[in-house]
Amino acid sequence: MKYITLLLLTALITATSSCNQQVKTAKLQSGTWLGELEVAENKKAPFLFEVSNSNSDSSTVTLLNGEERFALEGVSFKNDTLIIPIVAYDAVIKGIVTDNIIDGKFIKNYIENDPGVPFKATYGIGNRFEPVDQPVSQQIDGKWDVLFLSEQGETTSNVGIFKTDNNIVTGSILTLSGDLRYLEGAYKENGVQLSAFSGLSPYYIDLSFTSENSFEGTFYTTKGTTRLIGTKNEDAELADPYSLTGLKEGYETLSFELPDLNGNMVSLKDEKYQGKVIIVSILGSWCPNCLDEMAFLAPWYEENRNRGVEIIGIAFERKDDFDYARRTLTQLKERFNTGYPLLFGGAVGRENVAGALPELENFSSYPTTLYIDKKGKVRKVHTGFNGPATGLFYEEFKKDFNQLIDSLLEE
Repeated sequence: MKYITLLLLTALITATSSCNQQVKTAKLQSGTWLGELEVAENKKAPFLFEVSNSNSDSSTVTLLNGEERFALEGVSFKNDTLIIPIVAYDAVIKGIVTDNIIDGKFIKNYIENDPGVPFKATYGIGNRFEPVDQPVSQQIDGKWDVLFLSEQGETTSNVGIFKTDNNIVTGSILTLSGDLRYLEGAYKENGVQLSAFSGLSPYYIDLSFTSENSFEGTFYTTKGTTRLIGTKNEDAELADPYSLTGLKEGYETLSFELPDLNGNMVSLKDEKYQGKVIIVSILGSWCPNCLDEMAFLAPWYEENRNRGVEIIGIAFERKDDFDYARRTLTQLKERFNTGYPLLFGGAVGRENVAGALPELENFSSYPTTLYIDKKGKVRKVHTGFNGPATGLFYEEFKKDFNQLIDSLLEE
């Protein structure tokens, strides 16, 4: 009897070992996949991603949006569950793979017991939107004044910029807090469909032309819908980003003292910052436009730090927890090879920004960037950030940015 039991136990261990080995080496099918995330009103936000398999046990998923390529590494299986970590945004996609179809959820780890957003992906589909037989002949190329009309009745003015290449539409919509990043889509019978997913929030935009120079449509997110009205205008522009946020009357300097990722307190009074031009960026690791700004600032700092300029990032994270912030911000620094310090200001929220930076007035957006001269005076405050998805607007920002820093360094 003992001999039979021993044989059964040995067989069980061997089977378990074999099963575990299969789990470790399981991989997604290499190639292009069409993913879909559910947004408001049961609509779907489609996006494309590519899977590549190395010699290791894991795959890499690369999200594709216009010119953007965002790699998600460390894809693996746990038992029969696919796990795609989205480290930059503290999120994950989990699902079951059957016959080259993935069914699962997009889950935000920082939300306790997050029910997730329904997710589905199909292998071998290379079109974000299914082609229509007779797409509209009108094109959306150029600049547009775009009004956002929220469900609460609020109206905001924004700018859309789009172009068409081989019947694929790309572009973005600029708001006062930044841009919607890389939108991509295609023409339908009477308008355009656009979408994006770069790891945080899925977007779906459905537009219909109402005349040669106008459109109407709906912007769908997981949180709700926003009505859009567009008017063609090649001179379209936003309000001056330097006019929205400033310092309270009677203030010229900042007096913060906040911990860096090692717990050391950092202040503008530190010897390191005396007599230098300083850029202070108010950001969050969860903020895509902040990441776009860091992607610009990090290499710029390495090229210009010897000129007498310093950068400080002040981050407000999803939790008022230093250990959590240290983990998320360390990942951020490593991702962009950021050489300047990131300080922890507290949890995201205007009241916490006001507590850490009491001199600031009318704070409304992440990122917000302050430019300080060699005497420690705040000379300009820039609200938002329009990244590379905005094309000409991004090029104009870089030009203005360098001119401003040059002028402060010359004083």
